[in-house]
This record gives sequence, C-alpha cells and structure tokens, in this order.
Amino acid sequence: IRTHAFTALDTLMQPTKEPFEAQNDGVTIDLHPVSANDEDYKTRLALSHRSADTAPDVFYQDTTTVRADAEAGYLLALDDYLAEWDDWGQFSDAAKQAGVGNDGQTYAVSLGTDTRGLWYSIPVLEAAGIETPWQPETWDDVLAMAEAVQASDPEAVPFMLYAGTGTGEGSNMQGFYQLLYGTELGGDALYDSESGKWVVGSQGFIDALEFVETVYDEGYALPVDRALDPNVWQSVFGELFPANQLGATIEGSYTPSFWVPGGSFEWDAYAENMGVAAFPTQNGDGPGVSMSGGWTLAVGAQTDAPDLAFEFLTMALSFDNSLSYVNENSQIAVRADVAADPSYTEANPFVGAVTEFVEFTYFRPATSDYNQISAAVQRATEAVITGQASPAEAAAEYDREVESIVGADQVIAQ
Repeated sequence: IRTHAFTALDTLMQPTKEPFEAQNDGVTIDLHPVSANDEDYKTRLALSHRSADTAPDVFYQDTTTVRADAEAGYLLALDDYLAEWDDWGQFSDAAKQAGVGNDGQTYAVSLGTDTRGLWYSIPVLEAAGIETPWQPETWDDVLAMAEAVQASDPEAVPFMLYAGTGTGEGSNMQGFYQLLYGTELGGDALYDSESGKWVVGSQGFIDALEFVETVYDEGYALPVDRALDPNVWQSVFGELFPANQLGATIEGSYTPSFWVPGGSFEWDAYAENMGVAAFPTQNGDGPGVSMSGGWTLAVGAQTDAPDLAFEFLTMALSFDNSLSYVNENSQIAVRADVAADPSYTEANPFVGAVTEFVEFTYFRPATSDYNQISAAVQRATEAVITGQASPAEAAAEYDREVESIVGADQVIAQ
C-alpha cells in the first residue's frame, strides 16, 4: 500500500480514455488524479461520495473498504453486468471475493493483489557473515540477523520495522500483522472466523508487541521520530537500500516497481543487491507469513450513466491494460490469462518468489469496523515504540478500544 499506486493508475486510465471516447460519440472522460497517501485518498473519496455532483463514476477502491462503502451506499452492485462480461471468467475466485459486500453482491473488480516478504540487502547481510539466500525460520533468526548487522556496521539500520500511526495501514500490513498472524492463533489472531468476533486477550498480540519493542529498544530500526514520519518508506527505498545501509525490512511484492526504469527511485543494481525471503512464524511451525491486499475499480452508486461506467471499467481492465498494470507495479496477477503471459512471469527477478507467498498469505477482515480496529492496532504499536506503554499495557488498552468499537458481544477472549 503505497502512494506510488495512485500515479501508476495512469497505466489504466490514460490508455482507456481515448479509445473509449472514440467508441462513444459525444462522451467525454474527465480524469481526476489524486496525489495523496492511502488514508488521505480514502478520506477525499468518502467526501466526494456525499454529493451526486462530486461523486465519481469509476474510481480506485481499496479492498479493505469495499464492504463498508457498499454498506454506506457508495458503490453500485455489478453482478448483472459481470454476468454478461466474458472476461469475468479469467478472474481467480480470491480476486472475485475481494469485491464482494456483506450482502453477497459484487461491488468492485480486482486490479491485482500483493504479498509481503522480508526484503534484504545481500551486501549488508554478507558483510555481517550471514549466508545468502537467507531464509529465517523464526523471529529469533530475524533478531539474530539484526544483531549481526549492527555489530558489523554500526552506521547501518539492521532491520526497519514499520510501526505507529505515521505510516497508517502500512504499519500493520508491513509490520505488526506479519508478526501477529505468525503466532499461535494464525489466521484467527485478529478476527475469529468461526464466531465472527474480534479477538481480545491473546498472548500472541502481546508477543508481537514484545518483538516490536525489542527491535526499537535494541536500536535495530530507525529512530522513533523517523519511524513515525509518514514518508519514511521513501528513505527505505530511495536511500537506505541503494546505499547498502539497511539490512532488511518487511515490504510488499510491489517493491521492485520503485527501482525499475521509470520507478520513483531507479536503481540499476537492485536485482543483484536484493533478496526476498518469507517472513517466518514465531516459532518456525509454518512455512511463513504474508499479508495480501490490493485495489479494485468500482462504479459509484450515484452515477447517472451506469452502463457507460461499467463499459469504461471493463475497457480499463482489459487483458492488455491489466498486464501493463501488474507488470509496472510488481503486482500479482488476478487474471489467469495475464498470469500465464511470459512478460508477467519474467517482469522482474522476484515475481516467482513473491507469487509463491500466496500459499500462506492472509487477508484483512474487511468488515465495516475494520478501519477503526486498524487504527487501534497502530496506536498500540506506537505506544510501545515511544515507551508510553509496555506491550502488556498496550495490548490491554487495545482490548478496551476494540470492545468500545464493536461492543462486548462482538469480542472473543483467547
């Protein structure tokens, strides 16, 4: 989840505008690019939905807000249209589910998905005496790497772990959730799927916070003030890795898109200097942990031209446009025909590895309460890295927040 994705949407929108207008005489496509981080974009989109005059016809929609926005009446149900669209059969079942609302109807169409892994600097790790390719089996292995890098080069950042409210949802997806979902409760560590309730009182939540505390207390990550900077990821991609000043960080499958020609931080040597590993479970009792998200295209419920809007959506998500989108953004393809194309499988040296992470990836529980829960998780990690609370205290405060958000009948103690 990164700011770059919004500009990258030009890959779909710009090539669609001209042919669509040519096919629809008298119709004009008015593109409104938004330059903002994830949270600001969602806020501005929500504000635009409040009036039919400002609500967009087709827009970029995060998978985590599909259910809430559909429930709020912002999104148009697309099932009748999709039934007539031949390409719909190319989409994977998981991709189709990403656009489903609480009522079972489909409100959005997936652009691509992603996974998360441990991206590491081969020169930095090898200088610290760590063999590459590197694949840690437990959390302790990650900490051992950080300790070795710190001893080898005191000026380097051994392990940058996103945390706190500064990087918003990224703190969870590229940080805390990688830890939490690798604890004893696994995929039910945040939200219990059987009961449909939010988990409180879990030891795994405390253990994950203790890992975060260790990373910051030992000085393995960037200083707290820099870690809380919303743009800290730019330092990671644009400065630290290219300068051989960072051991490893948790990041998404889209990572190479920053370094390729035309990327935000072009770096010719990234393919030789970088490696990617699965983030390990707490005690090595699983193949690894990944988190997945992704973005979709949706049609506004207030559109006065639903047929044209859906037609534009399908043209934007054609085979050619979808292939360009996943290749240029290092996304994981959700269309079978795109996933089989040689230009996708050979797009960058890491496509195979990050695609394999799908086998053990998790998706966030995209309920209407999710965004508030996510913010509470971010506050818990921030309280720990700033020293305002111990892991146990921060976990207890999180439990109280969750119960106040969803109600006592919607939590389950583990």
